Amino acid sequence: MSTGSKIITLDNGYHLWTSTQGEGDIHLLALHGGPGGNHEYWEDAADQLQKQGLKVQVTMYDQLGSLYSDQPDYTDPEIAKKYLTYEYFLDEVDEVRAKLGLDNFYLIGQSWGGVLAQEYAVKYGQHLKGTIVSSMVDEIDDYIDSINRRRQEIFPQTEIDFMHECEANDDYENKRYQEDIQILNINFMDRRQPCKLYHLKRIGGLPVYHTFQGDNEFVVTGKLKEWHFREHLKEITMPTLLTFGEEDTMPLETARIMQKEIPHARLVTTPNAGHHHMVDNPDVYYKHLADFLREVEGGTFKGE
Repeated sequence: MSTGSKIITLDNGYHLWTSTQGEGDIHLLALHGGPGGNHEYWEDAADQLQKQGLKVQVTMYDQLGSLYSDQPDYTDPEIAKKYLTYEYFLDEVDEVRAKLGLDNFYLIGQSWGGVLAQEYAVKYGQHLKGTIVSSMVDEIDDYIDSINRRRQEIFPQTEIDFMHECEANDDYENKRYQEDIQILNINFMDRRQPCKLYHLKRIGGLPVYHTFQGDNEFVVTGKLKEWHFREHLKEITMPTLLTFGEEDTMPLETARIMQKEIPHARLVTTPNAGHHHMVDNPDVYYKHLADFLREVEGGTFKGE
């Protein structure tokens, strides 16, 4: 495929921004998190893999409702009902694949993108050479337990009680509460500071984020509360890499269960890195990814 940015028109009439970087015969489609996040932490993925001695063509895109792609009017109940669903975003991945002419490719999904990567590997696995699930578990209840433990690592019980009170009263804009969330973000989301992913103001995607996640990464009040996928892990039959930060919001105990349940899976971790470990410690993150791609390409990959 040619490199650079390209706008594609979906069958529903909406437009998505895509970008392809790098060169080579290995093709990697990268899904961002949020939901309602954006492509930015994948911008240097092709360069990072090149540093590891591997030529990979990396394609990223902003999902519907995110950054450079179209922003539907989600205040319209019919639009929200149609497009704010797991099914829509999963099928969107395959439409993007088809319109960009991708096949026999690798799919990497970060966080919410890891939800889509797991589901895609089950529903559309015939198109995949391999799957990479980056910082996403298969069981949301384990994630909720983990983020509650992370609060306990940082704050005294009095501050945790204050945060719970704000959440119970829907007082998420409380200044002290937001300062607490930022402390948690720096410890478990973006440990490399200043983080290049921060912006002067929030840049969109909030309707999608609020619908699925909630106000922030340390509460789950949206549709993601429904995420339970363990019974389907055995249906992910292609080589699979599970990659997590060692200081991630996502629990490594659950990642170890996933590694056992997926037939051909390897689990790797990135030290001194949180949820966005491709940014916190890119040298280690991309070495793990390059090793996986190289082994699958060479027919030597073995799950662990």
